[in-house]
Amino acid sequence: MTPHAVSPDDPDLPAILHLIRSAFAPIEGLVHPPSSIHRLTLHHLRSHATDGALWAIASPPCATVIATPRTDCLHLGKLAITPAHRKQGLARALIDHMADHARALGLPRLRLQTRIELTENHLTFAALGFHETARTAHPGFRRATSITMERPVSTPAARG
Repeated sequence: MTPHAVSPDDPDLPAILHLIRSAFAPIEGLVHPPSSIHRLTLHHLRSHATDGALWAIASPPCATVIATPRTDCLHLGKLAITPAHRKQGLARALIDHMADHARALGLPRLRLQTRIELTENHLTFAALGFHETARTAHPGFRRATSITMERPVSTPAARG
C-alpha cells in the first residue's frame, strides 16, 4: 500500500483524527506530561493537509503520519496504525515514503520524537533506521521526557 498526501477537503479527515486518537489512547496515563493528542482537532489536520504535511494509507485510512518540512529535516509526528493493520509493514511503508519525500524536498534526514517511557517505540524506530540524537524535557520538567531520533534519508531502513 502506498501513502498519499491528504487534501484539506478529504472526507477521511474525521477517520484520520479517530485513527490517531485511538492509536495514542493506550499511552494515556503512561506518559507524563500527558500527550498533546488531546489538543489535536480536525482544524489542525486540515491545516497540515493544506500544507501537504498529512499523509495516509488507504481509504478509510489504516495508517497516517504528519510530515512537516523544517530547514534541516522532515519532522514526523503522530505516526499511527490501526491495531488490525499493525505488524504488516505499514510503518515501514510510511517511513520509506517520507524518506523519498524528504529527498525530493532536498532535506537530509527524517526526525521524530518519542516519549522516554515508550521503550517499544524506541526499538521499532531503531529497526526502521532511526538512531537517538538527543533527549529533551518538556517545559517545567528537569528530567528528559522525550527522545529525538533521526534517520538519514540516504540510508534505507534495516530489513528484518
